[in-house]
Order: sequence, then structure tokens, then C-alpha cells
Amino acid sequence: MERHIFGVAEVNQLVKLLLDGEPLLQDVYVRGELSNYKMYPSGHHYFTLKDPEGALRCVMFRGQASRLRFRPENGMKVIAQGRITVFPRDGAYQLYCNSLTPEGAGDLAVAFEQLKAKLYAEGLFDPAHKKPLPPYPERIAVVTSSAGAAVHDMIRILRRRYPLAKVVLLPVRVQGAEAPPEIAGAIRYANKWRVGDVIITGRGGGSVEDLWAFNDERVARAIYDSELPVISAVGHEPDVTIADFVADARASTPSNAAEMVVPDQEALKQWLEGTASRLKKNEAARLEALRQRLASLAEKRVLRDHMSYVQDKRMELLHVQQRLGDLSSGLVAEKRRQISVLGAALDAMSPLKVLGRGYALALGPEGTILRTWRDVSAGERVSVTLGEGGFACTVDEPYEKER
Repeated sequence: MERHIFGVAEVNQLVKLLLDGEPLLQDVYVRGELSNYKMYPSGHHYFTLKDPEGALRCVMFRGQASRLRFRPENGMKVIAQGRITVFPRDGAYQLYCNSLTPEGAGDLAVAFEQLKAKLYAEGLFDPAHKKPLPPYPERIAVVTSSAGAAVHDMIRILRRRYPLAKVVLLPVRVQGAEAPPEIAGAIRYANKWRVGDVIITGRGGGSVEDLWAFNDERVARAIYDSELPVISAVGHEPDVTIADFVADARASTPSNAAEMVVPDQEALKQWLEGTASRLKKNEAARLEALRQRLASLAEKRVLRDHMSYVQDKRMELLHVQQRLGDLSSGLVAEKRRQISVLGAALDAMSPLKVLGRGYALALGPEGTILRTWRDVSAGERVSVTLGEGGFACTVDEPYEKER
């Protein structure tokens, strides 16, 4: 009997038929660790699942990969679902993966933590970027579904608490694939056209999948880029989304957001009444103080008899004049006494007094005082002044000592 010899392609095709015909391999779940994970520009993902005893090549085509809600990373333990077959051209069997789920945690939980870590590292949660809410908003932009109960609860509370504010509803879908771009677009629209002073975005409660639109990176970045302050109001108190971390304020529920964004008109009215009462009391106290001061001033003598003030000042002026007169008289007397003393001293030193006692004053030809015999020469004319009158003479012979 002649043995059949197979071609390579025939063997690969035969193996493919055998594998494709095995029902267990058409819907198989495989647990392993991601290795050599690569994402190609075509959108296809190629990776290897491995455990301590083996490895399995895997491929996830673009259609299935687009439904991933987390970012696969090398070393991550996952459960892959798909079918095992052979690619005849290469002759290698591999897992054609339809879905990929992190082991021990849901894919949404992993996606949430990954995006949270990424945005935190970029500073989108930094309190320094949080904007204060306006205390008395005139217009409030609400980005939510127009069909949900949340928007009706918010409008009811806003009308009850602060009817002065105008509510501008920007209706969007809040779940499904179309929700994130619609929510982000509505936030950008509200900023571009300034349709409100503050933005509330959110929805009522639901499952993690229902709230997932507010865990989308596009929504988070639209909130962060908003120039208007944004309040995130998603689900119930325990529900936490990425939007809550990025927003300027977080409300536990949509109803809580309505209470947070506006003051309560009753509380505001009480505050105004209390302020008015305090102002009235303060003004009454001020007027009473002024009244008492006026009464006190009315008792002043200067107001009851205005001429008395002039007379008092006149008396003070006379007293000052008298003191000035006394001071000036004393000063003049003292100056006169000083002049007398100085005059007596000057008179005592006067050369005329000396001449009166029998002495004479001799002056040379040039009018200089002659003090010694050397100041003149024989034949010079000198002038002699006496106590009374004087005379002119000619020097016969100067001498040093009296003869």
C-alpha cells in the first residue's frame, strides 16, 4: 500500500480542521499572565499568555480590542476567552481572543484605577486648580439627561431654594458609548457661550456600567479645562467617579448638588432680617448717643450765652496784655540798668577823664598818638590836647628821660 505524503499546507489545514471541530476549543477560557503585549497601528493586539509551565500565543483583532475598558499591561494576570485554532500559513496554533478580563477584579475596576492614577499624575486632581462656586448664581447650566428623574429633582429644589436663578438644561445621554462625547461637548459649549455661571453635570444612581460615562477620560478633561466651576453629581453617596475627583466640587447626589449651588431663600431671608434688625439697633444706639451729646452740648454756657465766650476771651486777652506789659517794662528796666553800668565803665575808661586830671594827649604830624620820645624828631609840629582845649607846638629836642 502506497503511503500518502502530505504537503506542509495540507498538514496545517488538517490540524486546523481537527481543532475547529473540537467544541471545547471554540469557547475556551484561559488563565495566565500577559507577556510581550503589543498594540499595532492596525488596531490588532498580539500577546502571549504564560504560566510557570507553558505559554500560549494570542491575538485580539481590532473589533474585539476596541471593547476593552482597561489598558492591558505586561505582568497583569487575566482570563482570556476565545477560540483556539491554527493559522495555516504559519502552522502555529493560537488563541483568537474575544474578551480579556483582569483576574481578581473586574475590567471596569482596573480601568478606573488606571485612569485615576494617570490623571492624578498629570495634576488634574490638584486642589490648586479648584475654582470657588459663585455664592449667588444668576444662571445654572445643567448637563444631564432630560428624561431622568435627577433633572426634575434638581429643578424642583432650585425653584424652591432660590427661584431667582435661571436653569439652563443642556440635554445629553448619560450612559452608553455616545454619552462621553456628548457630556464633554455640552461642557465645552457651556463655556464657549457662557450659558451659566456654574455647571452641574451628573445623573441618578445606577450600576457601575450605567455610571461609566463619568469615568471617561474625555469627560474628565472637559471638566478640568472648564473655565466655569463644575459640580459633579453622579449617582448616590457611595458612588465615586473620575468626574468627582476632577470637578471643582462633588455632590453626593444630584439633589445635593442643587442644594449646594444656591443659597436657601428662607435662610437668606432670615439672615437679611437679622442683618436689618442689627442695623436698626445699631442706628438707634448711634442716634441716642448723638441725642445725648446734643443735650450735653446744649447745656454748655457758650451755646446758652454766646457773648459770654467772647467776654471770657476778652478777659484772657487783657490778662495776657497785662502780663506782656509787665514783662516788657521789666525787660526795659533791666536793659537800662545794664546800659548804665556799661556807660559808667566806659566813662571810667574815657581818655577825657584822664585829661581832666591834668594829663595831656600828644599827636604827631599825621595825627598818630605819641607814646615815646622816639615817635618824634626835633622840628616836627605836634598837637597837644588838654582837659580843656589844647595847643600846637614845635619839638625842640626829644629826650629819653626827664631832665
